[in-house]
Amino acid sequence: MFSLGSWLPALPGLAWGWALLDALLQGLVGACAISVLCSLLKVYLYIQCVNNPERQAEKEAIVAQRPLLEPLHGLVLTAVLALVGSRVAALVVLEFSLRAISTVLSLGKGAHSSQLYLLCQYSLGCGVSCGLSFLLEGAPHRSWNLALAAGLAGLLALHARRLARHVCALYELHSRARYCGICILLLASGHGIPRLLRNALALTFAVADLAAVELINRDFLSTGEAVRFWTPLTICYTLLVVYMQEESRQSTGKGPVFRTVVVRMGGLFILLLTVGRWTDILHVFVSLLGELWCLLCSGVLLESCWRQ
Repeated sequence: MFSLGSWLPALPGLAWGWALLDALLQGLVGACAISVLCSLLKVYLYIQCVNNPERQAEKEAIVAQRPLLEPLHGLVLTAVLALVGSRVAALVVLEFSLRAISTVLSLGKGAHSSQLYLLCQYSLGCGVSCGLSFLLEGAPHRSWNLALAAGLAGLLALHARRLARHVCALYELHSRARYCGICILLLASGHGIPRLLRNALALTFAVADLAAVELINRDFLSTGEAVRFWTPLTICYTLLVVYMQEESRQSTGKGPVFRTVVVRMGGLFILLLTVGRWTDILHVFVSLLGELWCLLCSGVLLESCWRQ
């Protein structure tokens, strides 16, 4: 089996073109992972609204989401994740992992937060991208492997999106009439969707964290350089986690969420000004746009999580 460009002459431009193709495929896989997460969470929140007569306004808002925006959402995320370098993506993954651990510990044993699943959208895309970069590094058929992964991820995202549309259109009717097998299954076990998401995200970020640490450490030639980078990074992330925990306790609503995104990216920007490269600075701005885009597109779901 040959790689995609094995039959073409070895030109400098072709190597750059295959690298761009690989980046786009990685971004597509990450965007599909975000789409699956949002679709399953949409199904869960809709079912919760149906079961609660006081949340009919939220149910109507979820149904009123425009399906035509979903392809645009995927295209923008694919482009953003393709542009973000592996170094900044790795830092985003590590920062969210610390924040998630802190949030879970503060919630208490057995508790979960649907809002945390929505806040991890962009970090999930970066985690998938980091994992693929690490696992396929040096693979002889890297482009073919990424194309296969993108195809499988696209099919999974498509079926998850169809499930969300089916539930929003017919769940109430089918669950009452005991007519549809899918709706009956959701009626019986739909409450287990957060547990499924929690387990899947825990596994994904466990792999992504290992890949992120390895991707960052490979740029250092000595232990001293690594210490000079990790020490301010650890202090910065610890302060950010403490700040965001206090912010979440004192206020609710959309304002604090968007404010913490700006604070997090601002802290990362200042850190990389001292220990990073100029390309890292550019990638921080791209990451800021990606985070804000994910939050804007999931505004209805975030509102439902806050009210829940």
